[in-house]
Amino acid sequence: MTSTARRAGAFAVVGALSLAVPVLERLFDRPTTTVAAAVPFLAITAIALAAADDGVLFELFARPGDRRDGRLYGLAGFAFAIAALSVPATYFGMALPAFVTSVVVLSAGNLAAHTARARNVEPFGAMAAFVTGGTLAGIGGYLAAAAILETGFALPEVVFLAATGALTGGLVRSVLFERDEPIVLLVIGLLLWLFSDLEIAVTATGIAAALAVTVALGYVSYALDTASIPGMLTGVLLSLLTLVVGDVGWFAMLITFFGLGGLSSKLRYDQKVKRGIAEPNEGARGSGNVLANSVVALFAVIAHAASPRMAVAPEDLFLFVFAGAVAAAMSDTLSSEIGGLYDNPRLITTFEVVEPGTDGGVTWQGELAGLVGAALIAGIGAAAFDLGGRGVGVVVAAGLVGMTVDSVLGATIEGGLVGNQGVNFLATLAAGLAAGGFAIAAGAVTL
Repeated sequence: MTSTARRAGAFAVVGALSLAVPVLERLFDRPTTTVAAAVPFLAITAIALAAADDGVLFELFARPGDRRDGRLYGLAGFAFAIAALSVPATYFGMALPAFVTSVVVLSAGNLAAHTARARNVEPFGAMAAFVTGGTLAGIGGYLAAAAILETGFALPEVVFLAATGALTGGLVRSVLFERDEPIVLLVIGLLLWLFSDLEIAVTATGIAAALAVTVALGYVSYALDTASIPGMLTGVLLSLLTLVVGDVGWFAMLITFFGLGGLSSKLRYDQKVKRGIAEPNEGARGSGNVLANSVVALFAVIAHAASPRMAVAPEDLFLFVFAGAVAAAMSDTLSSEIGGLYDNPRLITTFEVVEPGTDGGVTWQGELAGLVGAALIAGIGAAAFDLGGRGVGVVVAAGLVGMTVDSVLGATIEGGLVGNQGVNFLATLAAGLAAGGFAIAAGAVTL
């Protein structure tokens, strides 16, 4: 075993200590448990910071940065993050099995990934090892914690939480540095807290089908170079959540955007390179691009699931927000990828002719492609949810609003106040809000 894999194994042992928290929960009342649960990990934090840089403990846990600094900051940060996450787990109502799952998903996933790397597995294989190992360990951690607490569980929900945690961990750690694992852990923990609290109904058939479909599509997107590894993980995570938290209709709209959007970036790629308008990495979209175009839709899915419990707004309202945001993402992507291939684009704010690839430059061919993209998403929504004529019009109009907002922002503030990903997010946000407003005004949704 290499030193890197051995170190990951040592961290996994520390992560396994999270199972002590359910034990303490059975022994003490809530305030006492909160303190008692944090103490062991705070003690590990203190020991890590005080450890001599020439001892066995240091050699076991030290990362390259720790050797340079002479302190086990990696171990200290990891243990402190577990202590911090134990507070909502023991005092604010976070399900303790979800807490344990969060910790072991990250620690066991890291062990699986480093073991794979030690065997010279390619980056995609190492990430697959992280997600697989993290998911299996997360399932085991949840079941062990439930057994300690003698609480019931639904296995499909356990699998969903573990897979969501592993995919989230794999995504976040892929765009951060190794020393940022405390951030990764807290992100996983807070997300699993949310989903465990929503009590989402998951069936065995549903989670099996969702995992099979999303993993297959993720592999295809990576194999075809339509997405980088982080981009692929983002797409798989969003697809899984959409399938489980929403349903097939929601997923059909989202996967249409992912599929056609990714392929459109490959369309006449060499010509786009010559024009200076090609996506980097041979058109493979990264996590930032995928998230910027999808985060509003993801919010809508979660809000839709939470709306019966929160009673804030009708469930159908969030369906239109989702469809409008996805329609805008599709519309903007197709208008950019197809419209950029044509000459004499005009700046949307002044209508003067500009060079191809200029932010805010539009062509009639691109606008037409955008309209077709929005109509396609609206058609899928109509087929899946019987939106009716007014509903279809709402989604198409929202998509065009988002495409126009993207162009206007591109011509005015992109490259200065915000970057391309920020503009994409604001455009989909505008489209989602417009869809909700249009749906209410058109009577497609009743408040």
